[in-house]
Amino acid sequence: MEKINVVNLTKIFGSNPEKALDLLAKGISKDEIFNTTGQIVGLANINFTISQGEILVVMGLSGSGKSTLIRCINRLIEHSQGQVLIDGTDISTLDHNSLLELRRQKFGMVFQHFALFPHRNIIDNVAFGLEIQRMDKELRYEKSRSALKLVGLEDWEEAKPSQLSGGMQQRIGLARALAIEPDILLMDEAFSALDPLIRGDMQNELLALQARMRKTILFITHDLDEALKIGNRVILMKDGQIVQIGAPEEIVLSPANEYVQKFIENVDKSKILTAKSAMIPVNITASPDDSPQIVLASMKDNCMDRILVVKSDNTLLGTVNSKTLKIACDEKTIVNLIDKTVPTATINDSLKILITILAEWSGQLPIVNEQYQLLGIVNPNNVLLALK
Repeated sequence: MEKINVVNLTKIFGSNPEKALDLLAKGISKDEIFNTTGQIVGLANINFTISQGEILVVMGLSGSGKSTLIRCINRLIEHSQGQVLIDGTDISTLDHNSLLELRRQKFGMVFQHFALFPHRNIIDNVAFGLEIQRMDKELRYEKSRSALKLVGLEDWEEAKPSQLSGGMQQRIGLARALAIEPDILLMDEAFSALDPLIRGDMQNELLALQARMRKTILFITHDLDEALKIGNRVILMKDGQIVQIGAPEEIVLSPANEYVQKFIENVDKSKILTAKSAMIPVNITASPDDSPQIVLASMKDNCMDRILVVKSDNTLLGTVNSKTLKIACDEKTIVNLIDKTVPTATINDSLKILITILAEWSGQLPIVNEQYQLLGIVNPNNVLLALK
């Protein structure tokens, strides 16, 4: 389900946007338009959608247009051309009061600077958006306490912002946004002011919250590592245009051009690439109803010392090795010979996680789904090939 749909969105800064729009339609560059007309192209024909429950990260350097984009999406600035649809509603058609209502009901905002009121205690800072909505005091405190609990600061409601660390203050900013129970979180460089360790903690906190709450999140950053870590998809912008949009793995494995290639050249691929990029099919497995003799013969034909055992629905049961089978040939089946201590990984686990597991496990590493069904296997050679 689409929550946000951006269609041909263009923003021209200046007194004569029509002239710039005409030149833009003819394929004239941003610099040429400025030199010819004095108009600044902030955004040029931006198109994307954000699905319900998705984290879309917009990444770019200063001047790339990312902050202009988020301000057009909540209509803090008016776009020059195109559409922004929120749940199918074109926000450019809304009058002032309807726009205010949309912002209050749909959007939660988290900014780079915490923007907390120093004279208010924490509970009143979190409750501010609900207070603006004229919600009853008891109810807004109840909702604010729930939001504080979500970010792990339920014991700090009477404190003042000055008593909190930078990371804690940013959690309060996040709690304030969550308290209004928005459909959409707009996060503009939300963690940029934090030191690296706290920033990493906040990224993990956001991902943990998202796993529970499934909000629709548009996250703006200039940090590629941050974008690749938290985004389901990433938009890379340059000069007001989208250079590439895709899942983190797509961007790392298939950069669209030299500009993107330069961006990703120092990225630690082991943190970004997942088991999906290294997984291969499982050609040979055993059934718990097979006899030791049949399994041994199959293993010998395929030069295997260990084999995965699965049920008829492909649920992984464990492994058996040739040594165990050879000393238990009097068994009718291998069901009692299965070693259930085999490690597993999921298709979304990073190669870094897989490398750690494979360092302690000599066999093929099974990749399973939530139902513990076998999807494929990964071995050290697959990982090395994926990282090349």
